[in-house]
Amino acid sequence: QEKISQMVIVGFEGYTMDENVRDMIDTYKVGGFILFGRNVENSGQLLELNNSLKAANSKNEIPLFISVDEEGGIVSRMPEEFSKLPSNRIIGNMNNEDLSYEIGNILAEELSLFGFNMNFAPVLDINSNPQNPVIGDRSFGDSAEIVSKLGDQTMKGIQSGGVISVVKHFPGHGDTSQDSHIGLPVVNHDLSRIMDFELVPFKNAIENQADAVMIAHILLKNIDSENPSSLSGKVITDLLRDQLKFDGVVVTDDMTMGAITENYDLGEAAVKAVNAGSDIILVCHGYYNQIAVLDALIKAAENNVISHQKIDESVYRILKLKDKYKLSDDRVNSIDSNDIRRINEKIDA
Repeated sequence: QEKISQMVIVGFEGYTMDENVRDMIDTYKVGGFILFGRNVENSGQLLELNNSLKAANSKNEIPLFISVDEEGGIVSRMPEEFSKLPSNRIIGNMNNEDLSYEIGNILAEELSLFGFNMNFAPVLDINSNPQNPVIGDRSFGDSAEIVSKLGDQTMKGIQSGGVISVVKHFPGHGDTSQDSHIGLPVVNHDLSRIMDFELVPFKNAIENQADAVMIAHILLKNIDSENPSSLSGKVITDLLRDQLKFDGVVVTDDMTMGAITENYDLGEAAVKAVNAGSDIILVCHGYYNQIAVLDALIKAAENNVISHQKIDESVYRILKLKDKYKLSDDRVNSIDSNDIRRINEKIDA
């Protein structure tokens, strides 16, 4: 049960811990948490929330991933006291590698201030379809070269600040016309086009020591006509692991998005995702959804529907990553106005 729980990251509602969060820590010993704007009131509250999660988990042997989507631009969870970073499109238009690295470094500094240790960023999707409803200015641009170059530098900047960078959304959400939060987008390109275009930024990131990759809920019709990428062994194991030689941590996008919930039972989908090659299942919404996923995975492990070897491989990758970044449940000291001013000066500069 503890191994399976390391393979799940969960979200929750509100500005403080509640009994459901305690249950996730005490009963299940989950691998980590993801925070959203719904969890952020101000700097003092956010620091206290992350510290309370760590304190509650400190009696467990393995420290938590405390994760967030902090991309800059419109996808930001930082308290209002902080200046806003520009969107990736603006950075892409400037096409400056040093700037991208510096922004990654600032992101890591901001997040570390609050005790975050994992960031679901940067976005490596190429914004090749102007009708795309979900990527837009979150992408560095519409060319593989710019997205590869700048995405790689942002990733390195985040890593250099001691925060885990999870690049996303493999194998590329840029040429979709549907929002996977609502339904299942379809991509009709064949493997050679995907290898030569969509996968180029991910291949580059992997060659430059990417630690973790997030898998999108998109259907690659010509690679696996039945399963979205997040549930597809052809995409995760054959393409990402075997062809691109990625041996880091694979995380699904949120399993409570419409692309999954409109088409699958949540527990069954989680089991499919793990058997396809995912190491971590992300369940951002709903305590009972999280229980359903955890129970389904535990039952599948007990019945050998998921092999014990598969679980051990995933848990080893997860523990290795937590050890590499020296994760701990130690309390982070208080934030004062000088910390906020220092970071704001860097952002403004």
